Amino acid sequence: MEPEMGQEAAAKEDRNLPEFSKSSALQQAIEVISSLISLSHSIKAFAVKWQLIRNKLEELNSGLIAAENCDTSQNPSLSALIPLIYVTVNECHDLARRCLDLSYSGKLLMQSDLDVIAGKIDTHLRNLSRIYTTGILSQGFAIVVSRPGASACKEDMKFYVRDLFTRMKIGDTEMKKQALINLHEVVVDDERYVKIVAFEVDDVVNLLVNFLGSPEVEIQEGAAKVVSMISGFDSYKGVLIGAGIIGHLIRVLEIGSELGKESSARSLQKLTINSDNAWSVSAHGGVTVLLKICSNGDSRAELIVPACGVLRNLSGVEEIKRFMIEGSAISTFIKLARSKDESVQVNSIDFLQNIAYGDESVKQLIIKEGGIRALVRILDPRSAFSSKTRERALRAIESLFFSSMSSINSLMNYGFVDHLLFFLRIGDVSIQELALKVSFKLSGISEETKRAMGDSGFMPEFVRLMNSKSFEVREMAAEALFSMVSVSKNRRRFVQDDRGVGFLLQLLDQKEANSGFLYIYVKEHMALGMST
Repeated sequence: MEPEMGQEAAAKEDRNLPEFSKSSALQQAIEVISSLISLSHSIKAFAVKWQLIRNKLEELNSGLIAAENCDTSQNPSLSALIPLIYVTVNECHDLARRCLDLSYSGKLLMQSDLDVIAGKIDTHLRNLSRIYTTGILSQGFAIVVSRPGASACKEDMKFYVRDLFTRMKIGDTEMKKQALINLHEVVVDDERYVKIVAFEVDDVVNLLVNFLGSPEVEIQEGAAKVVSMISGFDSYKGVLIGAGIIGHLIRVLEIGSELGKESSARSLQKLTINSDNAWSVSAHGGVTVLLKICSNGDSRAELIVPACGVLRNLSGVEEIKRFMIEGSAISTFIKLARSKDESVQVNSIDFLQNIAYGDESVKQLIIKEGGIRALVRILDPRSAFSSKTRERALRAIESLFFSSMSSINSLMNYGFVDHLLFFLRIGDVSIQELALKVSFKLSGISEETKRAMGDSGFMPEFVRLMNSKSFEVREMAAEALFSMVSVSKNRRRFVQDDRGVGFLLQLLDQKEANSGFLYIYVKEHMALGMST
């Protein structure tokens, strides 16, 4: 698209434009603008207006620097624009010198001249933006810059990132896509590149943020992947937040591609580890968008898991937690706990445990929505859930439902005690140890739970575990058994089991048992048993 000429057309007729060689025009324009920017810092008069002009000049300079690797002869619009920019910059330089020397004829006239020159620079910026939108650099005319080796110096790495930035800014669509792929590769492989992108090459982050709104799916996805990598480093999160990344990421979650949504959700999960950013997510409507993703039966696990992670991070803010609950978060995540995907199961259970932490009203809501039944079903040995999911479910049951007898009664009605005994007997080592800890806690809650555990057959298992190699396991099993035989029904059952009594007698004869709590428990067991 040809630049809009406006007043510049008249200027071209009134004065001879400078003669440039095609190779030097762009470079000379950059040098003149850089010189003018430096000079403007010394101007004291009309400081506000010069600050505005300086900002525009810096933006213009950045745009021209991005085109240095481009053969301007291949783009007539750019070739025509550069001399016009040069003329405007010279006019601005004349105004700067007069303001510096205080040699202008009147303040009002100078203010008007400064407004006019700012308008001209704005016109150049708009024209340059239109030219770049069309992609003035293509693969056929690009200088190939190889990726520096692992031992490369910092300057070589920065040069490579600047080249990628140029390709992303003014390259055609295919070049933008490839540059994003290359940028993602280097930030994944070497953290030094992340720092260069975030801090040391201007405008790369802003360009990546803008790309999140690109209509080109691959460009949006490529930018989201790079942003996701950067957001994993605490030192650089502030740069992303400062560039307004939150709103753009949520927009991608709403209307982006599946891969773009997944990368955006991962970025938000990392950015919200610090609750300082929670309100920003909420202010952009992110909570509603994330809940919608989690409740959508068509959402992939790769998207649900990080979306759940974001909501879990946000649930630490009381007002946002209440908003989630009003948005049916509890029923949504109880349903997800029954998902066929292990990662979704685990993350949904973690979310429920996290949102209910220290809040009895939320625990009661989870019970009301069927949370007890859903979690106990996961422990059913006949189900197809993994050991990892079962461990999470068992921890959540202990955390959520051991605080009241009504919930414990509901657990027992759904067969929890039998499932717990199964894993105490034959579970994997990790879940067996967890089952012992939960059994130990359950055995100390009430007479009713002790009798139920005695009826189910826990005492022989505790006796067996008292022969474990682990002192912690032996001690916990002994203490649980001691608690259970405090109930007369369990004492009678225990002394009727010759194997249990015989094993305790053996322990009394073993030297290693004659010390510490274990010895005390064994003696107490025998005394209680004999007194029954």
